[in-house]
Amino acid sequence: MKIIKGDTISVIAGKDKGREGKVERVYPKSERVLIENINMFKKHVKKTEETPQGGIIEISRPLRASNVMIICPKCKKPSKMKFDRVDGKKVRVCKKCKKQL
Repeated sequence: MKIIKGDTISVIAGKDKGREGKVERVYPKSERVLIENINMFKKHVKKTEETPQGGIIEISRPLRASNVMIICPKCKKPSKMKFDRVDGKKVRVCKKCKKQL
């Protein structure tokens, strides 16, 4: 996967289309990413020691990686990424501005 934790992304499909956020966690096996304050759902929670109030809480759920696009920090636009070799290391490169991430 070309997306890593800490990347700024833009949602290109789904109910949150057009919104931007930061990647909190990446699930490479299922090809999903968890983004803060995007794809929010309500969850009913019983009373426990951790949540003594109980009730309904809002949590964000992971999105498919194919429904998001990385925003290049240099050109500030959503763009595709590719991998290049620089000094024997594999690095991510923006396809629009050709800058390293």
